[in-house]
Amino acid sequence: MEPDLDAARRRLDEKRRDLERMSAMSQAARAPVTLDQQSVGRLSRMDAMQQQAMAEAQERARKLDLVRIEMAERRLAEGDYGWCSNCGEAIPDKRLEIDPMAEKYVRCASG
Repeated sequence: MEPDLDAARRRLDEKRRDLERMSAMSQAARAPVTLDQQSVGRLSRMDAMQQQAMAEAQERARKLDLVRIEMAERRLAEGDYGWCSNCGEAIPDKRLEIDPMAEKYVRCASG
C-alpha cells in the first residue's frame, strides 16, 4: 500500500517546526553557566552545569532529527518514502504516523 505522501509532508513539516521552536526555547538553558555568589537560593554551579549539559544533549538530538527529516524529504522527492531501505517492504502507515522519518520496517530496524 502506497503511503499518503501529502500527509507525510505535513507531518515532517510539523515536526521540523516543533524542533525549531524547542531549540529556540532552550537556547538560554544551553548558555554558559555563571555563578552569582551574591544570590541566595540559586542553583549551585554544579546543578546549573548539569542542566546545561542535559539541554545540550537535547539540542544534539533535535539536530539529529532535523537531519533525519531532510533524509525523509529526500526519499519523498526520489519516490522511496515509505519503503524499507533494508528489505524493500512497505513501512506500515501507523509507524510512519508515529515516526515520519522512519526509513526501515520494524523488523529491520530492530535487528
